[in-house]
Amino acid sequence: MRIAVVGTGYVGLVVGACLAESGNDVICVDTDKKKVADLRKGEVQIYEPGLEELVRRNMAKRRLEFTTNLEKAVQESLLVFVAVGTPPQPDGSVDMSAVSGVATSIGKAVNGYKIIITKSTVPVGTTRKLQATMSTLSRHKIALVSNPEFLKEGKAVEDFMKPDRVVLGVDDPSAAEIMKELYAPFVRTENPILVMDFESAEMTKYASNAFLATRISFINEIAALCEHVGADVESVRKGMGADNRIGYAFLFPGVGYGGSCFPKDVKALIKVAEDCGCNLRIAKAVEDVNVLQRDLFVSKIRHHFVDLAGKTIAVWGLAFKPETDDVRDAPAITVIESLLTHGAAVRVHDPKALAAGRAAFGERVEFSTDPYAALENADAMALITEWSEFRNPDFERMKLLMKTPVVFDGRNIYNPAKLRQLGFTYYGIGRA
Repeated sequence: MRIAVVGTGYVGLVVGACLAESGNDVICVDTDKKKVADLRKGEVQIYEPGLEELVRRNMAKRRLEFTTNLEKAVQESLLVFVAVGTPPQPDGSVDMSAVSGVATSIGKAVNGYKIIITKSTVPVGTTRKLQATMSTLSRHKIALVSNPEFLKEGKAVEDFMKPDRVVLGVDDPSAAEIMKELYAPFVRTENPILVMDFESAEMTKYASNAFLATRISFINEIAALCEHVGADVESVRKGMGADNRIGYAFLFPGVGYGGSCFPKDVKALIKVAEDCGCNLRIAKAVEDVNVLQRDLFVSKIRHHFVDLAGKTIAVWGLAFKPETDDVRDAPAITVIESLLTHGAAVRVHDPKALAAGRAAFGERVEFSTDPYAALENADAMALITEWSEFRNPDFERMKLLMKTPVVFDGRNIYNPAKLRQLGFTYYGIGRA
C-alpha cells in the first residue's frame, strides 16, 4: 500500500518505519526542514532502540522516504496517518492546533478516495469533528479512522511489530477492511484487531493510560504506608502480583511516572470529564499521588542531611524511563530542581539523556559521561532511572569515590541488606 505519515516524532517515525518494514511504500512528512534533511541521511534525532537501523534499511530498499511536501504525499497515497503533537495546555486540555492545521491541509490536498487515520492522542469526539471538517473541504470521499497508538518508549518498535491489540474506530466498512489488511502481518499470533466507533477508540487510549498510571500511583501509596507500619513493599508487591487477577505489570514503586503520555493523558481525561460535568475522583487522586511521590523522595534526602547547603548529590538517571532520551515530565527533572532550590550541588549521569539535561538545566548542573565520575566526593547518590547498567555497579568502587556512602534508591533496584553490609546508608521506597 502507498502510505503517508504526517509527523516524524516518536509515534510518526516508528509508524512509518514499521509499515515500510512490512513491505509498504511510505512517505513521511514534516514541516521541520532540518529534521527531514537529517532523516534523508539516515540520521534519527531521537533515541529509540532499533529505530535508526529500521529507517536506514527501508530507505536503502526505497520503501521509506521523507519530504516537507504534504500535498504531494497526500495525493500519492491511499492512507494518510496523522501523528503530530498534541501537547497539554495549562488547564489540562489538549492543544489541537497541529492536528487541526494538518487536517485542513490534508482536506484541501485530497484528489480521490482517501483513508485518514488519527494516530495522535486526541480528545474524545475529535475524529468525528475532523470527519465533518474534511467533508466540507473536498468533494472526494474521505474515510476517517481513529487508530490510537499503544507504544512504550524504549520498546516502540517491538510494540508496533507485535501489538497486544489493534484498535480501529471506523464507520466505513471498506476502510475497516483495508485497515485490517494493513495490520494483518502484525497480528499473526491471533492478537485481536478490535473494530469500534470513533469515540470508543479514542476513549480506549485515555482509559488504558489512566489505568496503568493508577497502578503506579496505587503501589506508591502502599509503599508510603509500608514505611509507616514497618512492612516491605517489595514483599507486598510480590504477594499482590502472584494473584493472576492483579499481575506484576506497572506495580513497581518508585519516584512516580513521567514522559509524554501518562501525565498528559491523565490530565486530558480529567479535563474531558469536567467539560462533561463528570468528576473523575480516582484519576485526580492518581495525579496528586504522582506529584507527591517526587516530593517524598526529596524529603528523604533532606531528612538525612537536615541541611543540603554545600552538599553534592550525584544523580544517576535523567530520562523518564530506561532506553529513551526523553525527559518530558521526567521525575528526575523535578527532583533535581528541588535539590538545587535547597542549596545542593548536583552532578548527573545518564546513558542517553545528557543533551536533553543540558537543555533543561544549562550550567546549574554538572554533567558526567561516566557514572563513577559523577560520584567523586559526592555526599550521596540518588538513583532515579533504572537503566540496566546501574543495576550491578561496583559498590566497593562507589564507596571509595564518595565522600559519604549514602544511596537513595528511587527504583528499589538494590538489595538493602547487601548495601548496608558493605557500609552504605541505604534508603529505598517503602522498604522495611
